[in-house]
Amino acid sequence: MPLRSTPFVNGSYYHVYNRGVEKRKIFSNNRDYERFLETLYYYSHGNPKPKFSTLKRFKLVEFEKNPKIIDIACYCLMPNHFHLLIKQQIDGGIQTFMRKILDSYTRYYNTKHRRVGHLFQGTFKAMHIETDEQLLHISRYIHINPYVSSLVKILEDFEFSSYRHFLGITNTNFCNKELILESFGNSGKYKEFIDDHIDYAQTIERIKHTLIDPEE
Repeated sequence: MPLRSTPFVNGSYYHVYNRGVEKRKIFSNNRDYERFLETLYYYSHGNPKPKFSTLKRFKLVEFEKNPKIIDIACYCLMPNHFHLLIKQQIDGGIQTFMRKILDSYTRYYNTKHRRVGHLFQGTFKAMHIETDEQLLHISRYIHINPYVSSLVKILEDFEFSSYRHFLGITNTNFCNKELILESFGNSGKYKEFIDDHIDYAQTIERIKHTLIDPEE
């Protein structure tokens, strides 16, 4: 993975994202999404821990007590790309985490779908979050992706983002929603924050596609 001109800083948040090479799908079915989420959970913790290949057999092994190398504040997995909002906890944590999840998932996907070669489009992208306000707005941007892309009509119906976890519908053990919700007091106020922007965001998305391809 190429060196970056700006190093990641411990205690800072980053919006990290990547998409499939040639914009191809990286998730072909529900099991692919689930596997990627398992990968996020496993590699966010430091060593020692059992091998990932034995994940299904060590549910009772409490490697969750190991120090985190990164904290995941929120996430969203789309058919051909993903978004993560993460906080670095140790030196090199984000680069180690991203290298391992992308390598691990690519091996899984290529084996399962009988393909070879790169799955992701080059080095992952990362944007440093500089203010608390930016942190909240990026979390909203990440969570509303399935709606503005017309994958679902009701945002809460989308299973492969942390939004349902934020609302208390599900429990995602690797996502620390309090990093965001502490600014709102409760999940209801966060939902209002999402709802206040969601229709506007979809309108902007439609305008963008019209300008790019007027025939669509």
